[in-house]
Amino acid sequence: QVQLVESGGGLVQPGGSLRLSCTVSGFTIDLYTIGWFRQAPGKEREGLACINASESRTYLTDSVEGRFIISRDNAKNTIYLQMNSLKPEDTALYYCTFMNRLCSSVAKFASWGQGTQVTVSS
Repeated sequence: QVQLVESGGGLVQPGGSLRLSCTVSGFTIDLYTIGWFRQAPGKEREGLACINASESRTYLTDSVEGRFIISRDNAKNTIYLQMNSLKPEDTALYYCTFMNRLCSSVAKFASWGQGTQVTVSS
């Protein structure tokens, strides 16, 4: 059974940084594209970034480009999201999941984990 477990969230002050991890079990990720998403209260889930098997990165929203960096460590079966210069509007529940190779949609076989909460507040 494929499981995705997000971790690394927490409370951080504006301007601070966090690194989120997405560890996958039951499936080897090295050939697949994985993306990060977030959902704030009362808002739809938003795609942030994805990384394919060749480590090509796509940022899906202008609001994070230049501040967030997606990376992968296939040996650890883990995807990371380094978040810098955090803003209160980055407060949300953050998720990872599999995407299609073009990074245009969630993969048909994808599932969702519990997410990790990021709160940016002074």
